[in-house]
Amino acid sequence: MTKLSVNINKIALIRNARGSNYPDLLQVAADCEEFGAQGITVHPRPDQRHVRFDDIPSLKQVVTTELNIEGYPSREFLQLVLKNRPHQCTLVPDAPEAITSDHGWDTVKHQQFLQQTVKELQDQGIRVSLFIDPIPERLEAAKETGTDRIEFYTGPYAHLMQQTNSLSSTVEKEAARSEAVIPFSEAAAFCRHLGLGINAGHDLNLDNLRYFKQHVPGLLEVSIGHALVCDAIYYGLKNAIQLYLRELE
Repeated sequence: MTKLSVNINKIALIRNARGSNYPDLLQVAADCEEFGAQGITVHPRPDQRHVRFDDIPSLKQVVTTELNIEGYPSREFLQLVLKNRPHQCTLVPDAPEAITSDHGWDTVKHQQFLQQTVKELQDQGIRVSLFIDPIPERLEAAKETGTDRIEFYTGPYAHLMQQTNSLSSTVEKEAARSEAVIPFSEAAAFCRHLGLGINAGHDLNLDNLRYFKQHVPGLLEVSIGHALVCDAIYYGLKNAIQLYLRELE
């Protein structure tokens, strides 16, 4: 079964809006696990508008499943990760001012830098994943960095899937869905050939997750935050997590 890692950045954003500890980020992380999440993801950004750097040591003590820390590998970020040693570190190519992740690594252009960074993390027993687009030459270059896994940037897939809602014909809808997922299906098969583990994340939700899971072989883990927190407003956190787990069955 594909694991669900819940990104709690938006919980931290709500907490930070009032300058207090409400909602309690650590309690939410523990509750997510109790409700069935198989991992917790955080993305501490340079402006610390979401999860803050000083949240990480406490989260490391609380999380009992798998802690995944995402971020751009600046020296400050790497020092944070190496000090707290999460189960997984997902490296993203975000600029400091980025609102959200919107593209994967050019692993050809940045191969030497990524090789050095991957080794530094792996030497401390940290599994590494590279945020990436489903482009064969970049997947080959990712393999050369020594990374354990890649995480597909699924924003384009989610965008195309949303467009299918306006189609009236069942045949047209299925053709459009197939077109949206084929790049990832083919890239996943290539990853398995290369021996790379496969994660995925960004804009996955209750409308598109099951189809992605069904058509992407070897999917190990999805990281979902924004959509799940939005759904939790209507369904409650426990119910929302259970709904996402059901889509991954």
